[in-house]
Amino acid sequence: MFLDLTGSSFVFEPLTLVVMLAGVFGGLVIGAIPGLTSTMAVALLVPVTYGMEAHLGLALLVAVYMGSISGGLVAASLLNIPGTPSSVATTFDAYPMTKRGEGGKALAYGVIASFLGSMLGFVALLLLAPVLGKFALRFGPYEYFALVVFTLTCIVSISRKSLLKGAISALLGLFLAMVGLSEIDGIPRFVFGTDWLQSGFSVMPVLIGMFAVSQLLEDLSGLGKPLAVMKADFSLKEFWQVGLRFRYSLWNLLRSSLIGIGIGILPGTGSGLSNILAYAQAKNSAKNPDSFGTGNPDGIIASESSNNAATGGALIPLLTLGIPGDATTLMMIGAFMIHGVQPGPLLMRDHGDLVAVIIIAYLVSNFFMLFLQINFIKVMIKALKVPQSVLCPVIITLCVVGSYALNSSMTDVWVFFGMGIVGYGLVKTGFPLLPLVLGLILGRMAESQFRAAYSLGGDSLAGFLDRPIALFFFAVAALSLGLSLYSAAKRRA
Repeated sequence: MFLDLTGSSFVFEPLTLVVMLAGVFGGLVIGAIPGLTSTMAVALLVPVTYGMEAHLGLALLVAVYMGSISGGLVAASLLNIPGTPSSVATTFDAYPMTKRGEGGKALAYGVIASFLGSMLGFVALLLLAPVLGKFALRFGPYEYFALVVFTLTCIVSISRKSLLKGAISALLGLFLAMVGLSEIDGIPRFVFGTDWLQSGFSVMPVLIGMFAVSQLLEDLSGLGKPLAVMKADFSLKEFWQVGLRFRYSLWNLLRSSLIGIGIGILPGTGSGLSNILAYAQAKNSAKNPDSFGTGNPDGIIASESSNNAATGGALIPLLTLGIPGDATTLMMIGAFMIHGVQPGPLLMRDHGDLVAVIIIAYLVSNFFMLFLQINFIKVMIKALKVPQSVLCPVIITLCVVGSYALNSSMTDVWVFFGMGIVGYGLVKTGFPLLPLVLGLILGRMAESQFRAAYSLGGDSLAGFLDRPIALFFFAVAALSLGLSLYSAAKRRA
């Protein structure tokens, strides 16, 4: 099965190219500022896409996604603070290199590794998405429900601090999804005698509140703290010199990118985990592992190639199964919903032109990213000095406008604020947000598919036993949860 790319010509229209160029640049700047993540960037822009054509809006989100993931390397190199969670491992070697006067070289290694990692992510997206999409066409209610169970189990299993808290968070999300009128029979549930709860919780105000407000509240403690930015002379000559040295690190680049793609495909993991795993693998495979952490270029290459390759991997389950690969692609589901498009197994069949636009936009955005980082990285360095006291009011204002604009409802604004406070409380007490939000988004689909499967089976669960794909997802979910419980028990012992 090959992807029909005839609809991708939309990407090369002048307006789309200008919007994507601006999106990549904005993403790079946001990624460079500590505390402003790719998830927040896409969350802020999803309401903006409401007034755009679906093709243009999704191309913009892909561009911002690409830019913000790569932009994190600037803060990691010059501040020793990861601009985004995907650049945590970049700090280990980029900052030591900057401290010894090689900041330009550290940035060059990061820029080239980001570009090449994204290119490999694009190849994986182009080749694997059609294959997985064809396979997903076999899915019925049984398989859909099993897939949701598998996804939620994966998310809970990677809750680093506590499996129990991850499970509670997912159950809270499923509860929120049940609020309102039932989609099957119209019976009101958990509305507590109020009218405004009958429509349930709109996805986007919850998403924006959970991720944006909670992050801003977390950053308030640093409002008065100045950032000490290390100097870095980034020159085109040094960039090409570093590029020529990459031939000595091709295996590290390939291995790290494959790790990123694989981690990206797994539901809910993404670049935040891939850069740590790729860095650890590069260090363990090195002839001189003690050099890692002292300014070894291979550490930068491993981190930046893996986190950018993970973006391509994260888009694969989104476009083929309707399951987000990370928190940022979770936001993109909201953009699909705004435009009346349901991501999932039928997306390639019914909206093949839209899928083609996203894939080609990913490729074009990568070249924009390379061009902008080479020529305008000094602007991103200056962005590090923008005080949080200026950024926070602007971001809150955009969030409020975006939450209201979707349904022209003040209820959504209050939901946005309320969920932001709830999200902040959950983060401070160690509860992960991703299981909750994913439970909210997938909960209604899980309920409708389960009830359909139950009806098809003659009001019996026995029908699941005749569905090998569903049984496979259940088995992998049980295995994943079992291994996580075993690992947690082993750590406590």
